[in-house]
Amino acid sequence: MEEPAEDRRLQVREEGGGDQEPLLLPQQGASLYTGDGSVDINGCPALKHATGNWRACFFILGDECCERLAYYGIAKNLVTYLKTKLHQGNLEAARNVITWQGTCYLTPLIGAILADSYWGKYWTIAVFSAIYFVGLAILTLSASLPALQPPICSGSICPEASLLQYAVFFSGLYMIALGTGGIKPCVSSFGADQFDDSDPAERVKKGSFFNWFYFCINLGAFVSGTVIVWIQDNSGWGIGFAIPTIFMALAIASFFVASNIYRFQKPGGSPLTRVCQVVVAAFRKWHTKVPHDKSLLYEVDGQISVIEGSRKLEHTSELEFFDKAAIISSADAKSDSFANPWRLCTVTQGMVLDKRVGSFIVPPASLSTFDVISVIIWIPLYDKVLVPIARKFTGREKGFSELQRIGIGLVLSILAMLSAALVELRRLEIVRSEGLIHEKVPVPMSIFWQIPQYFLVGAAEVFAAIGQVEFFYDEAPDAMRSLCSAFALVTVSTGSYLSSIILTLVSHFTTQGGNPGWIPDNLNEGHLDRFFSLIAGISFVNLLVFTVCAMRYRYKKA
Repeated sequence: MEEPAEDRRLQVREEGGGDQEPLLLPQQGASLYTGDGSVDINGCPALKHATGNWRACFFILGDECCERLAYYGIAKNLVTYLKTKLHQGNLEAARNVITWQGTCYLTPLIGAILADSYWGKYWTIAVFSAIYFVGLAILTLSASLPALQPPICSGSICPEASLLQYAVFFSGLYMIALGTGGIKPCVSSFGADQFDDSDPAERVKKGSFFNWFYFCINLGAFVSGTVIVWIQDNSGWGIGFAIPTIFMALAIASFFVASNIYRFQKPGGSPLTRVCQVVVAAFRKWHTKVPHDKSLLYEVDGQISVIEGSRKLEHTSELEFFDKAAIISSADAKSDSFANPWRLCTVTQGMVLDKRVGSFIVPPASLSTFDVISVIIWIPLYDKVLVPIARKFTGREKGFSELQRIGIGLVLSILAMLSAALVELRRLEIVRSEGLIHEKVPVPMSIFWQIPQYFLVGAAEVFAAIGQVEFFYDEAPDAMRSLCSAFALVTVSTGSYLSSIILTLVSHFTTQGGNPGWIPDNLNEGHLDRFFSLIAGISFVNLLVFTVCAMRYRYKKA
């Protein structure tokens, strides 16, 4: 009689009559463990049924939702706080916020390098979460204690904040920038690590994870842009900053409570050092010819690469010059170059509308909530409706490839800018018909005219932003995933600085000859429609360049 399948998985070796540990046969027991080299919190191979998957991601998503609520609870109304409580002017407040936000998207490089090289994602998130929390606590104290704020304005006279008051506030603010930098590149990749790349079923779930990860980001942003902004404007800044601090504490608790069921990828050493090693080894063999038979290039045996915990990547024909780093010369064969990566490397390394709704006035900082609502609607539609339909036509398990998804998002972003230009044209028609050109007053046109472009922007985010995060994770070498996720975030910082440059140039060239320009203080005198059209044109050129690059790109094969 045949043994039950479950009994055949394990064979027990009994010696001397004592109970012994089950002996796993490699070909039968391998499926009990993940195939991507992940380990549990004790450093042992991760059991599939006891670690990772959605059971672990639930806590990671909760952590991200609370952390983003805390971040946007500070960021969305920061200009207002600097103007009303620290008595800064419009330009100074805007410049301080832009600089801080740019820093928030540059510091991920610090967290990513530490995570990939030394600490691993888990401990990097833990350390920087503590820094984040301390920064929020300092900010809350700054907004709560009268001694840490300048005296209230007396008529039009507003006393400047003292050096101490500025120092306390901005030290807290930039601790938040450092804290979020350590968290941003690690949380999404740590969540994706909970799914085994070698398992087709889990690979599909990983694609869905990125959708729901972005959903949680926007859920936190929605609560911040509505409830917390209202509390800050109506109940005080002390309680308005204390709530994000409390939610950050909840984020830390949510993250740590599931430590025993996480899957961990071991840090593989500095990726920057490995890149330098390839460059140095390649230039040392400048005159050596690359063999036509690529199997002659140096690589270690087995499926695991020389980088601890990482899988090998298939050789590609791109950047062939750097193949020289993997050429085994006669000098290498006679010396200890196999142990010297500086000589021999393996193939793998690498505010003018009517804001009233009945008797309720929509706070200016809440306008971006329309975008968030759109994202919250679009993500379930994408994950549950569009992907299954696309899967039938493309045959891809994710429905669309990452680059196709980004391309669709870029098209939608162009449509959003064109929609914004049309709405602004309509608003200016009302301005002229009502004789309000030189009046700095709201126009009798409902704020809900902005819904179409926000709906399109939200859809563009669901396609492009999530597709970008997934692309940088999937295409990165195993030991560089945090760093590559940080590069995705740095593009946001770069985009912010480019936007600032474009605004400056537009202001300079359109105000020549005493003209008010496209974007004056009184937008009723301007041509914001032309600015939106300019951005749509720049975005179209960007789409063309992206299409050319995407058509030439070859996806990684591990």
